[in-house]
Amino acid sequence: MDSFFKNIEKKTGVSMKDILELANSLQHANFKDENTVRAVIKRVSQIANKPVSQELEDTIVQSIIKDGKSLDFNTISNMLNNKKK
Repeated sequence: MDSFFKNIEKKTGVSMKDILELANSLQHANFKDENTVRAVIKRVSQIANKPVSQELEDTIVQSIIKDGKSLDFNTISNMLNNKKK
C-alpha cells in the first residue's frame, strides 16, 4: 500500500498528507453551500499548484451546486485539466 501512495505522489507531485487532509475535509462538507464549494476549489487549486480563474471557479461552483454534480477527485481533476479548452 505504501508504494501505491508513493506512485501517486510521484505522478501528481502532491503529498499523500495533503490528499488525505483534503479527503477528510470533504467527508462532512456541505456541497450545497457556495462558500464551502469555493473554499474546496481553492484548496484543491493550491494542492495541485494549478491556478483557477474566477470564471473557471464560477463554472465549477455552478456545476456542483446547481447541476447536482458530485464532487470527487476525478470531477475536480477533469475540470482543472479541461480549463485550457
